[in-house]
Amino acid sequence: MSRRVAIAGVALSDVGRVDDMTPYALHAQAARRALADCGLGPEDIDGFASTGLGSLAPADVAEYLGLAPRWIDSTSVGGSAWEVMAAHAADAIAAGHADVVLLAYGSTARADIKKGLRGASLDWGTRGPLQWEAPYGHSIISKYAMAARRHMHEYGTTIEQLAEVAVAARANAALNPEAFYRDPITIQDVLAGPMIADPFTKLQCCIRSDGGAAAVLVSEERARDLPKAPVWILGSGEHTSHVSLSQWPDFTTGPAAVSGRMAFERAGLTPADVDVCELYDAFTYMLLITLEDLGFCAKGEGGSFVEGGRLLTNGALPTNTDGGGLSACHPGMRGLFLIVEAVRQLRGECGERQVGGAEVACVSGTGGWFCSSGTMLLGRD
Repeated sequence: MSRRVAIAGVALSDVGRVDDMTPYALHAQAARRALADCGLGPEDIDGFASTGLGSLAPADVAEYLGLAPRWIDSTSVGGSAWEVMAAHAADAIAAGHADVVLLAYGSTARADIKKGLRGASLDWGTRGPLQWEAPYGHSIISKYAMAARRHMHEYGTTIEQLAEVAVAARANAALNPEAFYRDPITIQDVLAGPMIADPFTKLQCCIRSDGGAAAVLVSEERARDLPKAPVWILGSGEHTSHVSLSQWPDFTTGPAAVSGRMAFERAGLTPADVDVCELYDAFTYMLLITLEDLGFCAKGEGGSFVEGGRLLTNGALPTNTDGGGLSACHPGMRGLFLIVEAVRQLRGECGERQVGGAEVACVSGTGGWFCSSGTMLLGRD
């Protein structure tokens, strides 16, 4: 079998500051809302994908949701896991192994830290390849900072250009009533903030919030009977490149260079066909080289590419239209939130932040410290 696959329903749970719900409850809330969005019920679901929660992910989350799926996935490659699992789900539906697949995520990362239930940073352990970096205190942000400095050294990228990414994210967030931070910021505001890891000041780092998201993927046959117009999965790609920085061949090229090329080739599209982008932005540099890797500009030109308001909702390449992980929502793994926003944009449901005439969206998630990437092209009929 080879069937077209659509995203039929998407939703967020309560997001931002959520002190009275567990991660399981956020999964359930987002899932209920996504099913309501496409007019389906739990009894219609025969596939389920989730990661990041539970001792037997996704089995215990499925049990909490009252599901007993015949197809499952819990690929764990960081923030890009949702794009990767969505692609796996699309393959399963196309092959006839499932008809309706639910992807769900939920995290109370912000609330847990406030309650003293977890540390502010993740402990990745000292076994395996990471044992060679752990003695030097090499945190996640320091890995990104090193890579950003390399790009600045090789291509002359400036700190002001990196700050442009944060300023654009906040401007887009100002149009999103669900965004965590909506007050406008300037390049000077970004540069004047406290230094976290050179060259990143505080406003160049993703926020910490609570929240969940869900998406429902269906076969072409099921899509015909649902109330809303489907958003089709046109092409996808996935790639992992490294875990140890010593094994990363080039700090200025991420795994999206491979996943993006595959996604565009499989969709039969080019970056010129894209109307809106939803790209993982844990740090400003992540978004900048993802734009390069995906082919929206040449390698080394990302700094100049993001200048002049290009990433704004009314810019030449509207990017992270909800405000991104830098301003809107980042509960730990943001990849599923990218899919939700892309679908809403293609369905024309985004109110003040709506990109006019959006027909093709590029979604690309990044995991770890440029360790993995999943890229998808989505489109309307």
